[in-house]
Amino acid sequence: MALGHADWDVTLPAPPMLAPDLVLHAAAWTDVDGAESDPQEAAAVNVGGTQNVASLGAPLVYYSSDYVFDGRKREPYVESDGPDPLSAYGRTKLHGEAAAGEQTWVVRSSWLFGPTGNNFVRTMLRLGAERDEVAVVDDQRGSPTYVGHLAEATRALVGLPFGVYHVAAQDECTWAEFAEAIFVEAGLDTRVRPISSQELGRPAPRPSYSVLRSEKPETPVLPNWREGLRACLNKLTTRS
Repeated sequence: MALGHADWDVTLPAPPMLAPDLVLHAAAWTDVDGAESDPQEAAAVNVGGTQNVASLGAPLVYYSSDYVFDGRKREPYVESDGPDPLSAYGRTKLHGEAAAGEQTWVVRSSWLFGPTGNNFVRTMLRLGAERDEVAVVDDQRGSPTYVGHLAEATRALVGLPFGVYHVAAQDECTWAEFAEAIFVEAGLDTRVRPISSQELGRPAPRPSYSVLRSEKPETPVLPNWREGLRACLNKLTTRS
């Protein structure tokens, strides 16, 4: 059974339903800058909402974020690294991990994108069709992760012991490098003008380095982010 926001606002107790055998908890406040200006509402969703989901009593997959780290490390973050979020969003996701309880697979991933919803790939495709040049941050580095690959990995994770798992695409890039790859793969002539995070001036601080890797040999390994990008663009082409 798939429940959308119209079916259940997770800030409220769960509606009457059959007792689930497994819950994939993907509902979240993902507006990083909005969380900075309204941390209580973000916490209501990411922490209180997770408590409501956990109250169902079923084993739970909780999708968390690379933003639980501060970005000061210059090699990939692994599960044993201590979190230290810079933003209100990162703090609510970290507190949500605790709220999920002990029967939980905490899946930390990064820079998620897919053929639906609001995400970086869809935004760049829209801007690339409208403009000759797009300014994109070039001092934040991570691993763009295709949601289709993350979904496949989740199937394998559910058979593993409960705990924290880092599941993100292989290889790494900056947002500007990611944008350049999007335009190349989509056949757009749009130029990317690299800028700094300070120039962009967003309210919420982001980690400058948030590449995730797993130190657990049983963790599923995702393909390279470029493979994920091609898969996503292929889905978008098929849909159109």
